[in-house]
Amino acid sequence: MNLSDFKPGEGTEVPEEEKSVSVRTQTRRVALQALYQWQVNHSETLDIIKQFSEEGRLVDTDAALFQEIVNEVTNHATELDELYAPLLDRAVARIDPIEKNIMRMGVYELQNKLEIPYRVVINESVELAKRFGAEESHKYINGILDKVSQELRSLEKTQAE
Repeated sequence: MNLSDFKPGEGTEVPEEEKSVSVRTQTRRVALQALYQWQVNHSETLDIIKQFSEEGRLVDTDAALFQEIVNEVTNHATELDELYAPLLDRAVARIDPIEKNIMRMGVYELQNKLEIPYRVVINESVELAKRFGAEESHKYINGILDKVSQELRSLEKTQAE
């Protein structure tokens, strides 16, 4: 079958919002899925990365950024949790795995990806929460990461205001 065999309205339509997703946004989405698998199944990160690659899930992503996020967040999960834990209204262990990994990714980027503006990091985290998290989790994550950014990016925040 070739392209000329397809008729308008047949097949799977790609939602308009999906057409304009950046490579970094797609990379974060896939990285979040890998981190969830790591946390829930206790899989080895190398096995997860290999699996995602073999399944073609890294197409349209920045594979190097994907590997960096997955490796760094899994290797430093405890330290990342310690940075936002004092701001929570409950213990880190009681945070849903999706929200926990979104916060870990956000804190990792706030701490280590200074070339990405803090507002972009927070916005990307909020969008992940809207897409994958519980109904109101994006508000919670926004508040926590905003407070973390005050600590980790105080100079940038001061200049932005």
